[in-house]
Amino acid sequence: MANIELWGGVECTVNRVGEQYFDQLAQSGHARRLSDLDLFAELGIKKIRYPVLWESVAPDHPEQKNWDWATERLNRLRELTIEPIVGLLHHGSGPRYTHLIDEDFPHKFAQYARAVARQFPWVTYYTPINEPLTTARFSALYGLWYPHTRDDASFVKALLNQIQGTKLAMEAIREINPSAQLVQTDDLGYSHSTPALQYQADFENHRRWLTWDLLCGKVNQQHPLWNYLLKAKAPETLLLELLENPCPPNVIGVNYYVTSERYLDEHIADYPWHTHGSNQKHRYADVEAVRVQAASPLGAQKILEQACSRYNLPVAITEAHLCCTREEQMRWFTEVWDAASLLKEQGKNVLGVTAWTLLGAYDWNSLLTQNRGHYEMGVYDLRGGEPARTAVSELLTGIASGAERHPLLQVPGWWNRACRSVYPPSAECPEVWDISLNKSKQGSKLQPLLITGATGTLGRAFARVCDIRGIPYVLLSRQQMDITNEDSVRKALTQYKPWAVANTAGYVRVDQAEQEPGACFRENTLGPAVLAKICQEEQVQLVTFSSDLVFGGEKMVVYTEQDTPQPLNVYGRSKAEAEAQVLAAMPTALVIRTSAFFGPWDEHNFVYHALKAMVRQEPFEAAADQFITPTYVPDLVNTTLDLLIDAESGIWHLANRGTYSWAEFAALAANMAGLDPKPWLEAVPSAKIGQPAARPMFSGLGTVKRGVLPTVEDALQRFLHATQFPVRPSLPPQEEEVVDQSLLSAGA
Repeated sequence: MANIELWGGVECTVNRVGEQYFDQLAQSGHARRLSDLDLFAELGIKKIRYPVLWESVAPDHPEQKNWDWATERLNRLRELTIEPIVGLLHHGSGPRYTHLIDEDFPHKFAQYARAVARQFPWVTYYTPINEPLTTARFSALYGLWYPHTRDDASFVKALLNQIQGTKLAMEAIREINPSAQLVQTDDLGYSHSTPALQYQADFENHRRWLTWDLLCGKVNQQHPLWNYLLKAKAPETLLLELLENPCPPNVIGVNYYVTSERYLDEHIADYPWHTHGSNQKHRYADVEAVRVQAASPLGAQKILEQACSRYNLPVAITEAHLCCTREEQMRWFTEVWDAASLLKEQGKNVLGVTAWTLLGAYDWNSLLTQNRGHYEMGVYDLRGGEPARTAVSELLTGIASGAERHPLLQVPGWWNRACRSVYPPSAECPEVWDISLNKSKQGSKLQPLLITGATGTLGRAFARVCDIRGIPYVLLSRQQMDITNEDSVRKALTQYKPWAVANTAGYVRVDQAEQEPGACFRENTLGPAVLAKICQEEQVQLVTFSSDLVFGGEKMVVYTEQDTPQPLNVYGRSKAEAEAQVLAAMPTALVIRTSAFFGPWDEHNFVYHALKAMVRQEPFEAAADQFITPTYVPDLVNTTLDLLIDAESGIWHLANRGTYSWAEFAALAANMAGLDPKPWLEAVPSAKIGQPAARPMFSGLGTVKRGVLPTVEDALQRFLHATQFPVRPSLPPQEEEVVDQSLLSAGA
């Protein structure tokens, strides 16, 4: 039996909100990069969902079409032997001369489809309209997209216009290419509910099939939604026409997400206000089923089984994407892939699984209603300006051939762990992922991340984040592994068999280093060099940390990875020398330069001390002539883990965006906390502070790579939310372990 195929897709939505069009291809830059197609071919994909969109080809007049872009792209796909599944409308309402509830919409759309087929008569696979049901809901029932109506009659009109448009489009296309195949996509979830709302869940569970039911001629007088459609002013003659002359898809395209399954609950006080809605009979919350402890989501396998059984047609997963951390993206795709593969082995007609989206997506966190440039990473990472391979890319390259998978895929995704529950909230991290503490539960079979620096801020932060992300780890003290001793390092690597080492240990006392250069170089230079040597021998990945203090401050604009270190003090020299020795011993090592930590999990940082002083109305001095780029520890750790999982190497700068003097940084934090810094904050020359070690006047960090962190302002907002300033008394150690999961962006 043939294996399922790996398909791909680019997020290509052109939707309209008021008079503004949102264009995903323009935002991702794919509109101007033909070379992306060669990258896609390297993954081994067989088919690709690809746009020849109505709004882009004929935006102003139906007779004024520009085929240049589409011709260049589709011809290149032919050269690469990738079969395009051509989409003509993707969550859109069409060009300005039509819209979803326009009486002539179906015929106008069919005319465009005919023109596409004439231009590309060799194209076999089409998705004329992506997700008709979902688009009708968002545009005409919820009013989020154009034409912004909010009633059942408009919803049904928009849905039937798209269904009739699809039918007429395929008839027009098949006049030119009789072998043309319809791959009809829609989101396929499932609604769960409390007993009181079972009637509403039943309605939505019937409604979820409407796109395919209408095309397959299944909506007759006995259909559960026949009366609903008539009540919503659906023309009975049109329903009968679709019943008598259906246009069944050749492939049922199932789009399935973690959030596709919903939970309905009339106890609205238990849920945030934005989840509340009404059906005129009950007010209820509509939330992601995966986040409700009482719900048991069906999952990809059962959803696919339902589609196979209902239609007895070939089925494919046409979208499988998760906005999440790197390992969770991989866990989600492999779960969907494995479910499809199992059904294929059982004799179900499952054709392929689509990696969606190859380049990521923009502003879906606001359902494409706000143009804020919020980026969700896909198979490739665009944050550096050009598509960069990630661990997801590597996974896809080998998945169809059964290549060995990343060790982190041994752990279930967050949607399968106890931490999935938000309603009610679960314990922060009920699973224990420190395998050195929990061998009986997790076992030593899991390959951990080895973390050095058990007593330091960064080491403890790595452990926290690993707990939430489901990354098995071992947090080691110097007594457990002395990184300056080769035998000690070898023993630990042999004992734990890690897939990677994160070295957070080091000498951090910048001023004291001037009097203790030997100790400083031992911990900051010799230790990382020894780790690099042994990790290279054992083929274990390594990340270690450097500092902005490797620079001399003469530049006065942000330093990038391309700049040459010129340290001014012992600490800076120890870090610069470590960089050179580590990369000489292990060219594949990852070296992270960072700066000016602040975070929510301990009080040993500048922001905490500044705000604490001002809350207590005590004077606080800060240098006005030293400029730095502050770094929020959760952002640093999460991004470092992503890069480590991606097997990146070399020197990277990771710091939040924004350069401030220490005094400006303190003032910004105070203002955002609602404090007036003027009476208490003293902006002074650094000479007055009396620092024994020379420091650069400017050590701001920037990057020419894709390791782009959020702005300092964004980070401060999250810091203040987590620490709940005004400053509280210190908490006992066991309470300090509590952390808000939202800080870490570990969910979706």
